[in-house]
Amino acid sequence: MLSRGAMVAATATSNFCIRPYNRPSLHDITLFLSSFNRLKTSQVASAKPGALRVSSSRPISAMANAAGNGSGKAAAPLLSDADELINSVETFIFDCDGVIWKGDSLIAGVPETLDMLRSKVYVIGEIGILKELELAGFKYLGGPDDGDKRIELKPGFLLEQDKDVGAVVVGFDRYVNYYKIQYGTLCIRENPGCLFIATNRDAVTHLTDAQEWAGGGSMVGALRGSTQKEPIVVGKPSTFMMDYVSKKFQISKSQICMVGDRLDTDILFGQNGGCKTLLVLSGVTTLPMLQNPGNSIQPDFYTNKVSDLLIKKVANV
Repeated sequence: MLSRGAMVAATATSNFCIRPYNRPSLHDITLFLSSFNRLKTSQVASAKPGALRVSSSRPISAMANAAGNGSGKAAAPLLSDADELINSVETFIFDCDGVIWKGDSLIAGVPETLDMLRSKVYVIGEIGILKELELAGFKYLGGPDDGDKRIELKPGFLLEQDKDVGAVVVGFDRYVNYYKIQYGTLCIRENPGCLFIATNRDAVTHLTDAQEWAGGGSMVGALRGSTQKEPIVVGKPSTFMMDYVSKKFQISKSQICMVGDRLDTDILFGQNGGCKTLLVLSGVTTLPMLQNPGNSIQPDFYTNKVSDLLIKKVANV
Protein backbone atom coordinates (compact mmCIF):
# COMPACT_ATOMS: atom_id res chain seq x y z
CA MET A 1 0.00 0.00 0.00
CA LEU A 2 1.36 3.39 -0.90
CA SER A 3 1.52 6.06 1.76
CA ARG A 4 0.06 9.50 2.10
CA GLY A 5 2.07 11.63 -0.29
CA ALA A 6 2.32 8.83 -2.82
CA MET A 7 0.12 9.36 -5.84
CA VAL A 8 -0.24 7.45 -9.06
CA ALA A 9 -2.19 8.46 -12.13
CA ALA A 10 -3.40 6.11 -14.82
CA THR A 11 -3.42 7.52 -18.31
CA ALA A 12 -6.04 6.76 -20.90
CA THR A 13 -4.04 3.66 -21.87
CA SER A 14 -3.77 2.47 -18.26
CA ASN A 15 -0.02 3.11 -18.19
CA PHE A 16 1.17 4.77 -15.00
CA CYS A 17 2.95 8.11 -15.35
CA ILE A 18 5.41 8.48 -12.48
CA ARG A 19 7.58 11.57 -12.12
CA PRO A 20 7.95 14.58 -9.76
CA TYR A 21 4.59 16.17 -9.01
CA ASN A 22 3.98 19.90 -8.83
CA ARG A 23 0.54 20.82 -10.11
CA PRO A 24 -1.78 18.68 -12.22
CA SER A 25 -2.24 19.97 -15.74
CA LEU A 26 -5.11 18.98 -17.97
CA HIS A 27 -3.43 16.30 -20.05
CA ASP A 28 -0.52 15.41 -17.80
CA ILE A 29 -1.28 14.60 -14.17
CA THR A 30 2.26 13.91 -13.00
CA LEU A 31 2.88 12.41 -9.63
CA PHE A 32 5.75 11.43 -7.44
CA LEU A 33 5.92 7.83 -6.27
CA SER A 34 6.91 8.20 -2.66
CA SER A 35 8.90 5.63 -0.74
CA PHE A 36 7.19 6.52 2.50
CA ASN A 37 5.50 3.18 3.10
CA ARG A 38 8.54 1.40 4.47
CA LEU A 39 10.31 2.75 1.41
CA LYS A 40 8.85 0.16 -0.95
CA THR A 41 7.89 1.44 -4.37
CA SER A 42 6.18 -1.77 -5.40
CA GLN A 43 2.61 -2.87 -4.76
CA VAL A 44 1.08 -0.29 -7.07
CA ALA A 45 -2.52 -1.35 -7.47
CA SER A 46 -4.17 -1.14 -10.87
CA ALA A 47 -6.71 1.56 -11.36
CA LYS A 48 -9.17 1.95 -14.16
CA PRO A 49 -8.09 4.13 -17.10
CA GLY A 50 -8.30 7.79 -16.21
CA ALA A 51 -8.18 7.20 -12.48
CA LEU A 52 -6.00 8.96 -9.93
CA ARG A 53 -4.96 7.36 -6.68
CA VAL A 54 -3.82 9.36 -3.65
CA SER A 55 -2.64 7.45 -0.60
CA SER A 56 -2.62 8.39 3.06
CA SER A 57 -0.37 7.25 5.89
CA ARG A 58 -3.08 7.67 8.47
CA PRO A 59 -4.35 4.42 9.97
CA ILE A 60 -7.52 2.81 8.73
CA SER A 61 -10.51 3.03 11.04
CA ALA A 62 -13.94 1.60 10.54
CA MET A 63 -16.36 3.85 8.71
CA ALA A 64 -19.21 4.73 11.06
CA ASN A 65 -22.84 4.39 10.18
CA ALA A 66 -22.29 2.17 7.17
CA ALA A 67 -25.24 2.16 4.81
CA GLY A 68 -27.26 -0.99 4.34
CA ASN A 69 -27.34 -3.02 1.16
CA GLY A 70 -29.93 -4.37 -1.18
CA SER A 71 -33.11 -2.58 -2.15
CA GLY A 72 -33.43 -1.08 1.31
CA LYS A 73 -30.12 0.78 1.14
CA ALA A 74 -30.22 4.10 2.98
CA ALA A 75 -29.88 7.32 1.03
CA ALA A 76 -26.32 8.63 0.88
CA PRO A 77 -25.67 11.46 3.36
CA LEU A 78 -24.05 14.74 2.37
CA LEU A 79 -20.38 14.88 3.39
CA SER A 80 -20.30 17.13 6.45
CA ASP A 81 -17.00 16.20 8.13
CA ALA A 82 -14.12 15.95 5.65
CA ASP A 83 -11.57 15.29 8.40
CA GLU A 84 -13.47 12.21 9.56
CA LEU A 85 -13.40 10.75 6.06
CA ILE A 86 -9.72 11.59 5.49
CA ASN A 87 -8.71 10.09 8.83
CA SER A 88 -10.65 6.88 8.17
CA VAL A 89 -8.86 5.74 5.00
CA GLU A 90 -5.38 5.15 3.63
CA THR A 91 -6.06 5.80 -0.04
CA PHE A 92 -8.23 7.90 -2.31
CA ILE A 93 -8.83 6.85 -5.92
CA PHE A 94 -10.12 9.69 -8.09
CA ASP A 95 -11.75 9.36 -11.46
CA CYS A 96 -10.16 12.09 -13.59
CA ASP A 97 -12.78 13.21 -16.13
CA GLY A 98 -15.48 15.05 -14.21
CA VAL A 99 -13.53 14.98 -10.95
CA ILE A 100 -10.05 16.32 -11.72
CA TRP A 101 -11.01 18.03 -14.95
CA LYS A 102 -14.18 18.54 -16.98
CA GLY A 103 -14.00 18.78 -20.73
CA ASP A 104 -10.88 20.81 -21.39
CA SER A 105 -10.82 22.68 -18.06
CA LEU A 106 -9.21 21.82 -14.75
CA ILE A 107 -11.82 21.91 -12.00
CA ALA A 108 -11.24 24.70 -9.48
CA GLY A 109 -9.55 23.74 -6.22
CA VAL A 110 -8.11 20.43 -7.45
CA PRO A 111 -4.40 21.33 -7.09
CA GLU A 112 -4.95 22.70 -3.59
CA THR A 113 -6.96 19.64 -2.56
CA LEU A 114 -4.30 17.21 -3.81
CA ASP A 115 -1.64 19.21 -1.99
CA MET A 116 -3.68 19.08 1.21
CA LEU A 117 -3.93 15.30 1.02
CA ARG A 118 -0.15 14.98 0.96
CA SER A 119 1.65 14.88 4.30
CA LYS A 120 4.44 17.19 5.41
CA VAL A 121 7.94 16.20 6.43
CA TYR A 122 9.72 17.54 9.51
CA VAL A 123 13.46 17.74 8.95
CA ILE A 124 16.26 17.53 11.47
CA GLY A 125 19.10 18.07 9.04
CA GLU A 126 20.64 20.53 6.64
CA ILE A 127 19.99 22.04 3.22
CA GLY A 128 20.77 18.88 1.24
CA ILE A 129 17.72 17.07 2.62
CA LEU A 130 15.51 20.07 1.90
CA LYS A 131 16.65 20.22 -1.72
CA GLU A 132 15.86 16.54 -2.23
CA LEU A 133 12.39 17.00 -0.75
CA GLU A 134 11.78 20.00 -3.00
CA LEU A 135 12.78 18.00 -6.07
CA ALA A 136 10.35 15.28 -5.00
CA GLY A 137 7.53 17.80 -4.51
CA PHE A 138 7.13 17.36 -0.75
CA LYS A 139 6.21 20.06 1.72
CA TYR A 140 8.59 20.32 4.64
CA LEU A 141 9.29 22.28 7.76
CA GLY A 142 12.18 22.43 10.20
CA GLY A 143 15.74 22.13 8.97
CA PRO A 144 18.01 25.19 9.25
CA ASP A 145 15.00 27.46 9.92
CA ASP A 146 14.58 25.85 13.35
CA GLY A 147 18.26 26.14 14.23
CA ASP A 148 17.78 29.30 16.30
CA LYS A 149 14.54 28.31 18.01
CA ARG A 150 14.59 27.90 21.76
CA ILE A 151 12.18 26.39 24.26
CA GLU A 152 11.30 28.54 27.26
CA LEU A 153 10.65 26.05 30.02
CA LYS A 154 8.14 27.92 32.16
CA PRO A 155 5.09 26.59 34.03
CA GLY A 156 2.33 25.49 31.69
CA PHE A 157 4.43 25.75 28.53
CA LEU A 158 3.27 23.35 25.80
CA LEU A 159 4.98 22.86 22.46
CA GLU A 160 2.47 21.98 19.75
CA GLN A 161 3.46 20.11 16.61
CA ASP A 162 1.88 20.18 13.14
CA LYS A 163 -0.60 17.31 13.07
CA ASP A 164 -0.11 16.91 9.31
CA VAL A 165 3.53 15.84 9.63
CA GLY A 166 3.65 12.29 8.28
CA ALA A 167 7.39 11.69 8.56
CA VAL A 168 10.38 12.95 10.49
CA VAL A 169 13.63 12.74 8.54
CA VAL A 170 16.80 12.91 10.61
CA GLY A 171 20.24 13.46 9.12
CA PHE A 172 23.48 15.16 10.05
CA ASP A 173 22.68 18.56 11.57
CA ARG A 174 25.35 20.95 12.90
CA TYR A 175 22.59 23.13 14.35
CA VAL A 176 20.56 20.48 16.16
CA ASN A 177 18.94 21.78 19.35
CA TYR A 178 16.45 20.79 22.00
CA TYR A 179 13.58 22.41 20.10
CA LYS A 180 14.17 20.17 17.07
CA ILE A 181 14.50 17.05 19.21
CA GLN A 182 11.27 17.79 21.09
CA TYR A 183 9.35 18.74 17.93
CA GLY A 184 10.44 15.58 16.11
CA THR A 185 9.68 13.48 19.17
CA LEU A 186 6.13 14.83 19.39
CA CYS A 187 5.49 14.15 15.69
CA ILE A 188 6.71 10.55 15.91
CA ARG A 189 4.95 9.76 19.18
CA GLU A 190 1.66 11.59 18.68
CA ASN A 191 0.93 11.88 14.93
CA PRO A 192 -0.79 8.66 13.79
CA GLY A 193 1.38 6.71 11.36
CA CYS A 194 4.25 9.21 11.43
CA LEU A 195 7.45 7.62 10.12
CA PHE A 196 10.87 7.97 11.72
CA ILE A 197 13.42 8.00 8.88
CA ALA A 198 17.19 8.26 9.25
CA THR A 199 19.53 9.14 6.41
CA ASN A 200 22.38 7.29 8.16
CA ARG A 201 23.62 6.19 11.57
CA ASP A 202 27.26 7.17 11.20
CA ALA A 203 28.87 7.43 14.64
CA VAL A 204 31.50 9.92 13.52
CA THR A 205 32.28 12.12 10.53
CA HIS A 206 35.24 14.16 9.30
CA LEU A 207 34.40 17.86 9.31
CA THR A 208 38.06 18.82 9.65
CA ASP A 209 41.30 16.94 9.17
CA ALA A 210 42.27 17.50 12.80
CA GLN A 211 39.83 15.13 14.53
CA GLU A 212 36.69 13.05 14.26
CA TRP A 213 33.35 14.72 14.96
CA ALA A 214 30.02 13.31 16.13
CA GLY A 215 28.16 12.00 13.08
CA GLY A 216 24.53 11.82 12.00
CA GLY A 217 24.01 8.80 14.23
CA SER A 218 24.17 11.07 17.27
CA MET A 219 21.14 13.04 16.03
CA VAL A 220 19.29 9.84 15.17
CA GLY A 221 20.17 8.44 18.59
CA ALA A 222 18.55 11.39 20.35
CA LEU A 223 15.20 10.71 18.62
CA ARG A 224 15.56 6.97 19.10
CA GLY A 225 16.04 7.52 22.82
CA SER A 226 13.12 9.91 23.23
CA THR A 227 10.65 7.94 21.11
CA GLN A 228 11.85 4.41 21.94
CA LYS A 229 11.41 3.59 18.26
CA GLU A 230 13.84 2.27 15.67
CA PRO A 231 14.23 4.43 12.56
CA ILE A 232 13.90 3.32 8.97
CA VAL A 233 17.45 3.79 7.68
CA VAL A 234 17.53 4.73 4.00
CA GLY A 235 21.26 5.35 3.83
CA LYS A 236 24.10 2.87 4.13
CA PRO A 237 24.12 -0.01 5.03
CA SER A 238 20.47 -0.30 3.90
CA THR A 239 20.30 -1.58 0.32
CA PHE A 240 17.58 0.90 -0.66
CA MET A 241 19.97 3.11 -2.65
CA MET A 242 21.78 0.15 -4.20
CA ASP A 243 18.54 -1.39 -5.37
CA TYR A 244 17.49 1.93 -6.89
CA VAL A 245 20.79 2.51 -8.72
CA SER A 246 20.86 -1.04 -10.05
CA LYS A 247 17.31 -0.80 -11.38
CA LYS A 248 17.52 2.79 -12.60
CA PHE A 249 20.68 2.30 -14.65
CA GLN A 250 20.14 -1.42 -15.36
CA ILE A 251 23.46 -2.43 -13.83
CA SER A 252 23.99 -5.88 -12.39
CA LYS A 253 24.96 -5.60 -8.73
CA SER A 254 27.76 -8.10 -9.32
CA GLN A 255 29.28 -5.52 -11.67
CA ILE A 256 29.33 -2.77 -9.02
CA CYS A 257 32.24 -2.11 -6.66
CA MET A 258 31.48 -0.14 -3.52
CA VAL A 259 34.46 1.94 -2.36
CA GLY A 260 34.38 3.38 1.15
CA ASP A 261 36.28 4.11 4.35
CA ARG A 262 33.80 2.68 6.87
CA LEU A 263 33.38 -1.01 7.57
CA ASP A 264 29.97 -0.84 9.26
CA THR A 265 28.33 1.38 6.64
CA ASP A 266 30.19 1.53 3.31
CA ILE A 267 31.55 -2.01 3.16
CA LEU A 268 28.50 -3.59 4.77
CA PHE A 269 26.34 -1.63 2.31
CA GLY A 270 28.21 -3.16 -0.61
CA GLN A 271 28.11 -6.63 0.86
CA ASN A 272 24.39 -6.42 1.64
CA GLY A 273 23.80 -5.30 -1.95
CA GLY A 274 25.79 -8.16 -3.47
CA CYS A 275 28.62 -5.96 -4.78
CA LYS A 276 32.40 -6.13 -4.71
CA THR A 277 33.89 -3.98 -1.96
CA LEU A 278 37.09 -1.95 -1.64
CA LEU A 279 38.07 -0.37 1.68
CA VAL A 280 40.34 2.68 1.63
CA LEU A 281 42.36 3.54 4.74
CA SER A 282 42.29 7.28 4.13
CA GLY A 283 39.27 7.91 6.36
CA VAL A 284 37.73 6.36 9.46
CA THR A 285 39.05 2.80 9.31
CA THR A 286 42.69 2.08 10.12
CA LEU A 287 44.65 -1.07 9.30
CA PRO A 288 44.64 -2.21 12.97
CA MET A 289 40.85 -1.80 13.03
CA LEU A 290 40.50 -3.86 9.86
CA GLN A 291 42.78 -6.61 11.13
CA ASN A 292 41.37 -6.67 14.65
CA PRO A 293 40.26 -10.25 15.46
CA GLY A 294 36.95 -8.85 16.70
CA ASN A 295 36.11 -7.29 13.33
CA SER A 296 33.73 -9.49 11.35
CA ILE A 297 33.33 -7.21 8.32
CA GLN A 298 36.00 -7.93 5.74
CA PRO A 299 36.05 -6.22 2.32
CA ASP A 300 37.04 -8.00 -0.86
CA PHE A 301 40.08 -5.71 -1.04
CA TYR A 302 41.64 -2.82 0.83
CA THR A 303 44.12 -0.11 -0.13
CA ASN A 304 45.55 3.07 1.35
CA LYS A 305 43.73 5.61 -0.83
CA VAL A 306 41.50 5.71 -3.88
CA SER A 307 44.32 6.98 -6.11
CA ASP A 308 45.99 3.59 -5.64
CA LEU A 309 43.59 2.41 -8.35
CA LEU A 310 45.36 4.71 -10.79
CA ILE A 311 48.86 3.93 -9.52
CA LYS A 312 48.41 0.17 -9.66
CA LYS A 313 46.77 0.31 -13.06
CA VAL A 314 49.72 2.29 -14.47
CA ALA A 315 52.13 -0.12 -12.80
CA ASN A 316 50.40 -3.08 -14.41
CA VAL A 317 50.52 -1.45 -17.82
